[in-house]
Amino acid sequence: MPEDPAPDPAPEPWEYTLYIPHDPRAVTICRRTLRLILAAHGLPHLSDAAELVATELVGNALCHTKGPAALRLRWTGLLLRIGVWDADPTPPAPPSSTALDAERGRGLALVRTCADGWGWYPLTSTGDSGKYVWCELAAA
Repeated sequence: MPEDPAPDPAPEPWEYTLYIPHDPRAVTICRRTLRLILAAHGLPHLSDAAELVATELVGNALCHTKGPAALRLRWTGLLLRIGVWDADPTPPAPPSSTALDAERGRGLALVRTCADGWGWYPLTSTGDSGKYVWCELAAA
């Protein structure tokens, strides 16, 4: 009776950071870069949800701040954490129940619905200014 093959080891953790200018084209660049990274690491099944939440987080950073931002992707082997840093320490508005046809105000509600977890924290304690808004997508 042959033995079952050993399960594949968990993929190695990795992290990428993309620094972006305050430019509306950055949203598309981030989305395409994210899809390329996930495909290269064998995680294309996370692309649709990851692109949606990253678009909302980057869009919020560009819409509500005047400075640069950064998109960080971190894979732990079980979770994909997508985070966006921006230079404004103002907390993000809590997700609200905005009308379905509203053009604004639905971003964090979409993030909350699509992600397995989300949050934010100020960066003043690290010597930087601004905030870091993140969400997580489970591997399965």
